[in-house]
Amino acid sequence: MRQAARRRPRNVSLRSKVRTYIKMVRQAIAEEDQAAAQEAYKQAVPIIDHGSSKGVLHRNAAARHKSRLNAKVRALGG
Repeated sequence: MRQAARRRPRNVSLRSKVRTYIKMVRQAIAEEDQAAAQEAYKQAVPIIDHGSSKGVLHRNAAARHKSRLNAKVRALGG
């Protein structure tokens, strides 16, 4: 219980950070700005990976987020 109490704020913070970076990529995609979307994606990938490694995000969920975001970013170029 003490460990959970100590880890919860850290986990909440990290989960929030992951979600924020995903939203930044989605926002750039919605604006159809490919350069901004690519840059936001490059910044989001390490954050998503870090969340996965810390157990805040399942590794398959992290892979799914990265894959879907990348597909949308690449679709802007075509």
